[in-house]
Amino acid sequence: MDLVLSVPLVLIATAVAGFVIGWIVYTRTSKHKLNAAREQSRKLLADAEKEADTLKREKLLEVKDEWYQKKKEFDADVQSKRNKLAAQEKGLEVREENIDRKVELLGKKEREQAGLKRSIDERTRALDSRQEELERLLQEENQRLERLSGLTREEAKRQLIENLAGEARAEAALQLKEIRDTARDEAKREAQKLIVQAIQRTAADHSVETTVSVLNIQSDEMKGRIIGREGRNIRAFEAATGVDVIVDDTPEAVILSAFDPFRREVARLALERLIADGRIHPARIEEVVEKVRLELEEEVLKVGENTMLEVGLHGAHKEILRLIGKMKYRSSYGQNMLQHSVEVAFLTGAMAAELRLDSTLAKRAGLLHDVGKCVDKNIEGPHALLGFELAKKFGEHAIVANAIGSHHEDIPMESPIAALVQAADAISGARPGARRESVEGYVKRLEKLEELAQGFRGVSKTYAIQAGREIRVVVEQDKVDDVRADQLAHDISQKIQREMEYPGQIKVTVIREYRSVAYAK
Repeated sequence: MDLVLSVPLVLIATAVAGFVIGWIVYTRTSKHKLNAAREQSRKLLADAEKEADTLKREKLLEVKDEWYQKKKEFDADVQSKRNKLAAQEKGLEVREENIDRKVELLGKKEREQAGLKRSIDERTRALDSRQEELERLLQEENQRLERLSGLTREEAKRQLIENLAGEARAEAALQLKEIRDTARDEAKREAQKLIVQAIQRTAADHSVETTVSVLNIQSDEMKGRIIGREGRNIRAFEAATGVDVIVDDTPEAVILSAFDPFRREVARLALERLIADGRIHPARIEEVVEKVRLELEEEVLKVGENTMLEVGLHGAHKEILRLIGKMKYRSSYGQNMLQHSVEVAFLTGAMAAELRLDSTLAKRAGLLHDVGKCVDKNIEGPHALLGFELAKKFGEHAIVANAIGSHHEDIPMESPIAALVQAADAISGARPGARRESVEGYVKRLEKLEELAQGFRGVSKTYAIQAGREIRVVVEQDKVDDVRADQLAHDISQKIQREMEYPGQIKVTVIREYRSVAYAK
C-alpha cells in the first residue's frame, strides 16, 4: 500500500520538477530572444538614423547647390541689367550734350540772322535812297542830251532801235545756235541717264565684290557632295536659285555668282544649311531653297520696319516696307541703296529743319526717293516715276510723292522739299568714297576738272565745289565780256564732257566782276 502511494507521488514530483525546469529554461530562452530582438532593434534604429542623417546632409547639399546656382544667375542678371542701365544713362548723357550744343548753335544762328537782317534793312534803305538819286540824275542827263543832240526822246529811241536791230538779229541767230547745241547735249545726257538706270534696274554691276559670294566649307570632300552624281545636285541648286555655283581648285571654298544680290543671298544661306544638314539631293535642295526664300522675304519686311524706326518714321504700307527692305540687297554705282536712302533721309530732314519746313515729310521723301529702283525689273519706266506712282498708290502724302517723282526732274517740283531731296541725293552720291571711288581718285578728278577750266584764255581762277558737281570759273573782266562769258561756259562744259568721266552732271558757272578802284590821297 505504501509502495502504491509512493509511485504517484514520485511521478507528481517528477512532473512538477520537469515543469519548473521547463519554465525556467523557457523563461531564460525568451529573455535571451527578447534581448537579441532589442539589440537588433537598436541596431536597425541606429542604421536608420545614420541613413536619415546621410540623406538629410545630401538634400541640404543639393538645396545649397541649387540656391547658389540661382543666386549666381540672379546676380548675373542683375549685373547685366545694371550694365544696360549704365549704357543707356551714358547714351542719354551724350544725347543731352548734343542737344545742348545744338541749342547753343541755334541761338548763335538766330543772333547772326538778326544781325544780318538789321544789316540788310540798313542796306535796303541806303539803296532806296541811292535809287531815287540815280533817277533824278538820269532825268537831268536825258534833258541835257536832248538839248545837245537836238532830238526828242522818242526820235533818239527810234534811231537807237534801228541801229540795234541788225545787232539783235545777229545775236538772236547766235542764241538759236547755242539753244540747238544745248538741246543736243541735253538729249545725249538724257540717253546716257536712261542707259545707266536700265543697268541699275538689272543690277548689272561688273564688279567682283557685288556679283559673287564666297562660301567657306570644312573640307574639299564636301565639293563632291555639292556637285552630286553626274552633277545632278549642282544643276538642281542652280535651277532652284538662279545662281551660278563655281566649284574649282580654290581650297575649302565655293563661289556663288549672280547679278541679283537677293538671289545670291538666298543661295548662300541655303547652301550653308544643306552643308550643315548633310543631306544634299535635288528634293532636299528645292525644299531648303524655298524655305530660305520665304524667311528672307520676312527678313526684308523686318528690315523695312526697322529702317523706318531708325529714321523716326512710322505708318507705311506693307509693300512700301518690303521695297525699303529690298534696298539692302541693291546697290547703285557700288553704293548700298539702303544706306544711301537713310543718309538722304537724314540730310533732307536736317535741311528742312533749318528752313523750318516739315522735317517728317522731308525725311519720308528722302527715304523713299529711290524705291522705284526696287520694283520688278519687267516694269518699264524711269525709277523716279515708278516710285511716284507707288507712293500715290499706297497713300503717301502728295508732297512726298512729288519729291520722289521730281528728284531727277522727270516731273515739275511742287514744293521746297522736292528740291531738298534732290540736293541731299546729290550730296550722298557725290561725297568721297560713297560710290566706289578712292580718295586719291576723287582728288585727282577735282584737280583735272580745275585744270581743264584753267586752260581757257581770260580765266584767272577756278574752283571745283560740291564734291565736283560744280566748277566755278572767275574770269578777268577786261579780257572777257558778257557775251564771251556765256560762250566760255559752253566751251568749258563741252571740254569736260569730251575729256572726263564722272557720275551725274557738272554745273559750269562763269563769274565776271567789274571793279572800279580809286585812291584818296
